[in-house]
Formats: sequence, structure tokens, C-alpha cells
Amino acid sequence: MSDWELAQNDPAEKLARLHFFSMMKQQDGMEIEFGITVKEFVVSGQNQSMRFFAQADRQTNQHTAPYTPTGWGSDLLKALSECIRAIHRFPYEGPLPEED
Repeated sequence: MSDWELAQNDPAEKLARLHFFSMMKQQDGMEIEFGITVKEFVVSGQNQSMRFFAQADRQTNQHTAPYTPTGWGSDLLKALSECIRAIHRFPYEGPLPEED
């Protein structure tokens, strides 16, 4: 257990440490930047499989069925890798053009 985890007095507080990452998705000759935030939760007991949760700052597949890439894991690498795979799962379609 890390020192920062001792600051949580009540599990309902859901204390988490944040880790920030950035990646560039290469698509159609463009670079699309995605920010990824990984939350490292305080987890007590044996269930460490849901300790890290990663979420991208933008959606993909916006015009069909918008999808926010995420990833869960027992360690930071697993959650981050799962989120990056999810970013590549669907194309980034950008915002819908505004109608006149």
C-alpha cells in the first residue's frame, strides 16, 4: 500500500491518483491527439483487477454510435494499453458539420 492511499478514511470517498498521457492517432494522413487519464483507485482486499481505469478525452465513431474509449486493468500498463486499443477500434469522425 502506498502512502497516499492511507489518506482515504472511508471507501465511499473513492480516492484515486490521476496519471495523464497523450497519444497521436494516425488516420487519413492526419494526426489526432487523444488525452488519456488513468485513475489509480485505492482498492482493499484481494480484488485488484479493477484498480486502474483509463478514459480518453474524446470520442470515436461520432456519426454512427459515439464511443468513448476506456480500459480497466490490475496495473497502469494494462488499463492504458486497453484504452489505446479502444481508440484504434473505431475511426475518429470529428464533429458534425454545422447546418446553415
